Amino acid sequence: MIDPVSGEPADDRPPRGPSTTRLPLLLPGSLSDEQRTVYEALTGGPRATGRTPPFGMADDSGRLHGPFNAMLYSPSVGLPLQDLGVALRFRTAFTKREREIATLVVAAHVRSDYEWYAHERIGRRAGLGDDEMDALREGRAPMLADVRERVVYEATRQLVAENDLGDAVFTEAAATLGRTAVVELVTLVGYYKALALQLRVFRVGVPDGETPPGWPAAEDAAAEDGDE
Repeated sequence: MIDPVSGEPADDRPPRGPSTTRLPLLLPGSLSDEQRTVYEALTGGPRATGRTPPFGMADDSGRLHGPFNAMLYSPSVGLPLQDLGVALRFRTAFTKREREIATLVVAAHVRSDYEWYAHERIGRRAGLGDDEMDALREGRAPMLADVRERVVYEATRQLVAENDLGDAVFTEAAATLGRTAVVELVTLVGYYKALALQLRVFRVGVPDGETPPGWPAAEDAAAEDGDE
């Protein structure tokens, strides 16, 4: 088989031992002008400004972690994709807690190690506590005092489970959050599901030295679904 990136013959057999990424991490000095534009948008935009970021986007050599490395491989897709991510994180009607509740529901549903790793840290900075984190990771409804947060959770849970919103949940979400926020929520779920798919296909895990999240056993998750 020919490697589509390098053009060299490639061994298509799965590697032994810990999985390795299918997209080699790109060094900043090796980037084309188009890739450099994406790189600078990622590392110089709002994700990297302000106080110390809650998680590292790059290693000591400047190579990007997580979904960001994949964005460099196709700048024509990567640049608008990162722009969408910025809009969803920094320009929506959601509070930081609401946004991270939704993102973590997606990460837990698809069991995306990196997505959970990154957004657990962002969520804790937004004020999510241990009990809330444990519930979200295990697929349980967290104890949320705020009605908007409860609606965000329930709507996101239904979106990831059914790829749709029933009439009752849609009506409640539109009444509580507003139609603009419902559009933003549906888009947020689709965006993070798309990133999770990339992370899975390209075999991207948590950065070296970090511990993957402890997902519940499959039978436990199935029992939780049956209880709802």
